Amino acid sequence: MNSQEALKIQTFLRGKLGNTGIALRPRADDISEDSAEVTLDGEFLGVIFKDREDGEVCYHLQWTIIEEDLD
Repeated sequence: MNSQEALKIQTFLRGKLGNTGIALRPRADDISEDSAEVTLDGEFLGVIFKDREDGEVCYHLQWTIIEEDLD
């Protein structure tokens, strides 16, 4: 996704989650540029994927929480 899209999503997430430490950055291994990493205060949190279907665009946030992080 381009930098303008990433900034819009970053602003949305910061507002909805009430945390200015949320940031989006391009993924080095994403040749198609359809995703970005989500970080919180510099720590990896998840991935945003851009989805185009039937002429519409939406974004999916994949946030994996492993059990050991819960302890």
